Amino acid sequence: MPYQTRDDLPESVRHVLPTHAQDIFKEAFNSAIKEYQDPKKRRDNSSPEQIAFRVAWSAVEKLYHKDENGKWVAK
Repeated sequence: MPYQTRDDLPESVRHVLPTHAQDIFKEAFNSAIKEYQDPKKRRDNSSPEQIAFRVAWSAVEKLYHKDENGKWVAK
């Protein structure tokens, strides 16, 4: 299920990521969920949603990291 707005993101994402990181997560998730609907494009038995979550978090981690207090901040 693609996310239309930041408000549609799961609470676990909205409450921990800064606004820009939420946008990155949303766009990466939406792209991946479309890409991995085709079972031939999946390397394992994960669902498209599971894969999309991994892709989205990976995209966020390219530009953000957790600081010493556990808060997500830009690199």
